[in-house]
Amino acid sequence: MKYYNSKIIAGTTLAAIRPKVVTELKKEGFGVLTEIDLQATMKSKLNKDYLPHVILGACNPVYADKVLSIEPTVSTLLPCNVTIRELANGDVEVAMIAPLVAMSGIGNNELAQAATKIEEKLRTALNNI
Repeated sequence: MKYYNSKIIAGTTLAAIRPKVVTELKKEGFGVLTEIDLQATMKSKLNKDYLPHVILGACNPVYADKVLSIEPTVSTLLPCNVTIRELANGDVEVAMIAPLVAMSGIGNNELAQAATKIEEKLRTALNNI
């Protein structure tokens, strides 16, 4: 199983698609808690050039509460990462973690049920971008 779900979008830029990503996440109950600009970080820390690439830390508080009440240390897997990156050919890839795969190693069926619901919400957001 892939550890992420993704979509390639032609004819746009990271800056142009980012608001749509945030809007679709919001429709599914997710807020963006953090943002890491990989392009800027790699340039400042390693003096390496990257194409535009950001990691958004998305959180759905209702489901975060559910999974934390089932398995408190699952916090090591939170928030749900969503990446937006420009590709060399000019397209943009939006990728989102697959929570069911990420949490499968825990071996908790109740947690897997919640992860399935979270993944459905993330897939809906991705499909609507």
